[in-house]
Amino acid sequence: MRAPTKIVARGAGLRALAGALTLLSACGPSPPPARQHADEIVAAVRPGPASWFPGPDGEASGFDHDLLIRFAREQSRPLRIITVRSASELLAKVVAGEADIGMGGLFQAASAKESLTATRQDAAQSSDVALRVLWTTGIHAVEPVLIYNVDGYKPKSFSDLVDATVAYPAGTGLDSQLAAVRYTHPETIWASIDVPASEALISQVSEGTVDYAIVPSNDAAVARNIYLDFDVAFAAGPRRELAWAVAPAHTVLRDALDQYFARSRKDGTLARSADRYFDTSRGVERIDAGVFRDRIKTMLPQLQRVFEQAQATSGTEWRLLAAVAYQESQWDPLATSETGARGVMQLTEETARHLGVGDRVDTKASILAAGRYLQLLKTKLPERIAEPDRTWLALAAFNIGIAHLEDARILAQKQKLNPDHWSDVKKTLPLLAQPEFYENAKFGYARGGMPVAFVDRVRAYYDILLRTQPLFKPRLGPVDGAFESAAR
Repeated sequence: MRAPTKIVARGAGLRALAGALTLLSACGPSPPPARQHADEIVAAVRPGPASWFPGPDGEASGFDHDLLIRFAREQSRPLRIITVRSASELLAKVVAGEADIGMGGLFQAASAKESLTATRQDAAQSSDVALRVLWTTGIHAVEPVLIYNVDGYKPKSFSDLVDATVAYPAGTGLDSQLAAVRYTHPETIWASIDVPASEALISQVSEGTVDYAIVPSNDAAVARNIYLDFDVAFAAGPRRELAWAVAPAHTVLRDALDQYFARSRKDGTLARSADRYFDTSRGVERIDAGVFRDRIKTMLPQLQRVFEQAQATSGTEWRLLAAVAYQESQWDPLATSETGARGVMQLTEETARHLGVGDRVDTKASILAAGRYLQLLKTKLPERIAEPDRTWLALAAFNIGIAHLEDARILAQKQKLNPDHWSDVKKTLPLLAQPEFYENAKFGYARGGMPVAFVDRVRAYYDILLRTQPLFKPRLGPVDGAFESAAR
């Protein structure tokens, strides 16, 4: 059996991670104050790269965030958030009644009978608190995956991990699932660690200070273009449902949440939220992401002030506009396409003339015009379309034109899909290249697959910019309206 190539000595890696966690704990939140309202919902939140994180406007965003905000509004109850440092702390607060609900990358706890007899004591120790809370029905299924440093050894199975350290987040529900694997592979050093989020482990593996880690697949997918030196080796177990923990005495609240999730599943809210935060189809190729990160350092500083000026004058969030520009020209002000589009924003002659741009290779004029154009496209969409769908649809129109986008929206309606949701319209846009569909469309043939790919790649670049570049709040000009909370 081939022994894995060690990344670092496991003791040093775990000490480095422990040091990082100590610093995080030192600046952690203070104990929550007493309830101000008898009917308020207190939610303990474990931040994560897709579940709860700072959004484009600096406010909280994420899969769990949006669902929680909608639920509280539906219930007409005030909401108070407690941010915790780990899943273990979250579950402890829920069990103690300090929080009514807990969320953030938690798997439904396995029942005690699912554990093997030989591992019953181990499972009981790791899952005791999780088994004392109430669990909602599942809201999204993901699988645990084993990640490795790309400069190290890529294992094919747990059998390849002799004497290697495998870390995983404690208290998230993985403990019981991995109990049988730990029993079967005692030659592996298993480290259950209280981390603020899976991203902490991903970062350590990418930096080479921890050998391997097991994290949820959705977190790995979101982080793959942020931390460029890790990758997924293999699935570490079957798919499991993410869920929320509820205080033991709150069965009525748990039932209300289950009913809310059932309605959200039926009306497509869960699917749309999953598409927004967990969709992995728009991932940028690793080598492209690396080049993009390099150009963020070398080329973006020369353009950033213009992008920010465009935000101040048009309301189009600067990082979104920068993502569009990179997809269009890789930030090359002299770029020219095969179809004759020119400049950093790849404006056509017709669009440039419509926007009053005399010289399409004038970088500042091109960027300012593109910011106005995106906002103009948004105004042409029905007011009922909410964010983020409004932005994604406007991006599609930026690429293919508002007329063809309307053809796709009409086709979506004919196919009993929702013409106001990007996740549905992206299914009908490619159909405009097929005769049986474009012959009945008002504006005829269109290469409808192009805007779908365009939007997906812009979103991928935008994700990276959101996580690496600061928010810009202009002192004057319109309030940033490019991206309202999806919960509004």
